[in-house]
Formats: sequence, C-alpha cells, structure tokens
Amino acid sequence: MPVVMDADRISRALTRIAHEIVERNRGVGNLALVGVRSRGVPLAQRVSHALRDIAGEEVSTGALDITLYRDDLMRHQVGPQPLVRRTEIPFSIDDRTIILVDDVLYTGRTTRAALDALIDFGRPKAIQLVVLIDRGHRELPIKADYVGKNVPTARDESVQVRLHEIDGADEVTIDRQGGGA
Repeated sequence: MPVVMDADRISRALTRIAHEIVERNRGVGNLALVGVRSRGVPLAQRVSHALRDIAGEEVSTGALDITLYRDDLMRHQVGPQPLVRRTEIPFSIDDRTIILVDDVLYTGRTTRAALDALIDFGRPKAIQLVVLIDRGHRELPIKADYVGKNVPTARDESVQVRLHEIDGADEVTIDRQGGGA
C-alpha cells in the first residue's frame, strides 16, 4: 500500500488548514469545530490546537455521529441494530460558523449526512468543510473549503487514514486491492 501522507505531512497539512481558517474567517472568534466520527474527531481536535497556537484563543470542539443520517443505512446494515456512537456538541451552534471536519471526501454522501445531523442541533451562521483527503468521485454537489491533499483515485481503490489517537500511527495509504473509503 503506497503511503500518500506520513505523520509529518499530515501535521503540516493541518497547520496550513488552520492558517487558512484564520485568514478566511478573520480570526476564530465565532468559530466552532465539529468532527465527524470517527477519524474526523481527532482531526478536529488537532486543528483546534493549531488554531489556539495561531490565534491565541480556544475554539470549541465537538463530535458528531451520523450513523442514523446515512442514506445507505439499511443497505449496509449487518445486524439488527446499527452501531450508534455518541454525538457530543456541548455548545450552541446557533449563529456560529461551524467548521465540519472529516478524514476523506469521496462521494459526498457522508458530508450530506453530517450536514443533516448538524442542522438538527440548530441554525449555524455558516458551515465550512475541512477534509484531510479529497479523493474525487463526487455524487453530490459538495466541495470542501479546506483540503489537506487531493488524491485522485480509482473507484475500486480504498483510502485508509490512520491516526495516532485511534490506530497508533499517522499515515494515509491507498489500498489498490479494492474496497472503498
């Protein structure tokens, strides 16, 4: 499996994204980050730390589970109950700019589900999307505002994001044997 991003490249990409967020939003005053479970959560926490280092202010960070919002829930459900994890958004999203963070942008369906789930928590001023990897093959008209790396892929390839907080190491690889992230 070819490594397309190692730990150093992931770190640099997230720092660059944090700088872009500060520049585009003229600071971090009205921002909050929400990571899509599972790997979007540690990515959101890392971006939050980078924003604090750059702007000198803490940025609220939450976690969003989109399991029940997926349009493929019934198609891919293995058992009688899907695994629903906890959504933790301990702040109001009303009238704030929410930075939605995920690991891979592919068809856009996960992002659509995340938008649906997020809107159930209130009415943000705006939602901006951060992804570590944009692999193309969009099925919905969704585009990330901030991208760590564009990685053109074939549909039968799988992008694997491994993060230290979950997997014990930081790297992004492409599995050329099939699958689909």
